[in-house]
Parts: sequence; structure tokens; C-alpha cells
Amino acid sequence: MSDTKHSQGAPLAERNPQQRMVELLRTLAPAEGMTDAPLEGVKFLRANHPMPRRPVMYEPSIVIVCQGRKRGYLGDHSYIYDAQQYLVLSVPLPFECETEASVDEPFLGISIRVDLTMVAELLMLLNETHGTVDSEPRGIYSTPLDQPLGDAVLRLLEALVSPFDARILAPSIVREICYRVLTGVQGDAIRAALTHQHHFGRIAKALRRIHTEYDGDLDVETLARESGMSLAVFHAQFKNVTSTSPMQYVKTTRLHHARLLMVQDGLNASAAAARVGYESASQFSREFKRLFGLSPIDEVKRMRGTLDPVVPPPQRSVLATRKYVTTN
Repeated sequence: MSDTKHSQGAPLAERNPQQRMVELLRTLAPAEGMTDAPLEGVKFLRANHPMPRRPVMYEPSIVIVCQGRKRGYLGDHSYIYDAQQYLVLSVPLPFECETEASVDEPFLGISIRVDLTMVAELLMLLNETHGTVDSEPRGIYSTPLDQPLGDAVLRLLEALVSPFDARILAPSIVREICYRVLTGVQGDAIRAALTHQHHFGRIAKALRRIHTEYDGDLDVETLARESGMSLAVFHAQFKNVTSTSPMQYVKTTRLHHARLLMVQDGLNASAAAARVGYESASQFSREFKRLFGLSPIDEVKRMRGTLDPVVPPPQRSVLATRKYVTTN
């Protein structure tokens, strides 16, 4: 990909458009938590208080921070993304995250879902659908925010203020942002997630299946066979990407989805456990507390207290349209 990677340009901080970004996000994200933008796949992020290190699960996405700081932890690695950094997750990953924020200087950011269909179209235009990557990619990267990407993010925020601009201009700006990331230093990981030439791409395919069928009977042998790997190689490569074992990943995915069902749909612990594939409610409660540090009922209270009014009152299931969990 080296022949298509754009130059990094002047650091964004030298142009200092951050103040305008912050002004826009204060308007676009008036409440704590996640706010849906008037464009599918785009969310605004806000935190008025520091948040301790907690388990989260993000969908494949580009996360650009305009104020404040987040630190993510995956295995032995940590990733800082603040006003000078952006984060790219090329596969759905459970990890841990802490947030630095205050009432005077809230954490403000924007998350853009990585649309793999759009990425595939861009790669075809770049004639790079079958190119080689520089090295075995990772599922998560943090990278300095350069001027071309920063300019595009600012234009996107400006467009999302107006309903007409959001409908007409914003989709093309999102496409530009994906192009900037794809042809930048993190493009290899996103490209590899769409191909089966690397172990990474095969694991990415398995992860997508897990997130589609997490409530069913998933066995590692089938996932390994469909990935074209022996069981031992699949285990090793899966852990390289996710820092966890395949079945632990399935368990974590189920628990995150169950939490979403309880917070947004108002299900109790037993109903949520059954919905995501648990046969034993007591086992679900034990594993839930082991992951989140609180019982299901206490975690739901914490989430609603943190995210209101962003988290809506109990309603019909959202899992029919939401494949991934993105939460703080």
C-alpha cells in the first residue's frame, strides 16, 4: 500500500481547528454518553466526568477525539487517543477503557462505523483488493491526527449541524474520511480484515460470524475449519488478534449484548441471559459480575445513571438492527 498512502501533512495542532470542533460537539452532543448523529453509523461521544477503567466492546470504527482523553487496554498493550490521536478498530474487539474528562472540559468525540462495503469499493478504485500488507496487522491502532483527516472531520461536524447538509453532504465526507484512513498508516489493518490472504482476515471473518450468531451454538472446531486453519493455529491466531481465547470472546460478546438488552430494552437478568444463549441464569450472573465488577441489576443502575438521557427507556429490542455493542 505504500504507493497510495497520503502524506501526513502538517500536524493538526498547528492549524488548531480543535476549538471549532469542540464548539460544534458541545451543541451536537448536549448530554453525556452516546448521541446518534443524523447520519447512520455516526455517533457523538461526551463524558462530563472521569470514568474508571471498565470493559467495553466497540464495533469496527474510527474514533476521533476533539477534547479529553481515553486510554484503551488490550492484553499487554495500551492505546491513548486524545485531541492529537485517532483510534481505528478494524474488527469488533472487547477491551478495557478509561476516560479523562471534567465538567469544564468534557470529553468530546465522534465515532464513525467502518462500513466494510464502502471500504471494499474504495479498495477496488485503488486497485488494491489483492495487494500485500506490510506486516501482520493488529485489530486496534492509535495514530496522530494529520491535517487532511482533521479538515475532513471538521467539515463533517459542520455538515451534521444542518439537516440538509447532513443528508446531502455528510455521506461523501464520511467516505472521504474512510479514504484518508484507508490510505494512511492504518489502512493495512482495515484492508486485511476484508481479505482471507492473512491470518488476520480469516480471524476477522470468524469475529463477524460470532457477532451475528453469538446467541447460537458456536463451537471452536467449526470456526477453525471455516477459517481454513487447524485448531491449534486458530487458537493462536485468534489470541494474537483479540488477546483472548475464542470461547472467552464468545462469552464476553454475549455478556455485553445482555447488558444492552437490560439497559435499553428493560429485560431482567434471567430474560437477557436466555436471549443471548445462556441456559443457567445463575451462571450468567456470576460471569456478568466477574466481567463488569457489579451484579446485573447494579450495573444497569450504574449505566442508566451515567448515560441518561442518552439511554432511552425500555423499548422493543434493538438487537435486530445492532450487531455490536459500543458503550462506556
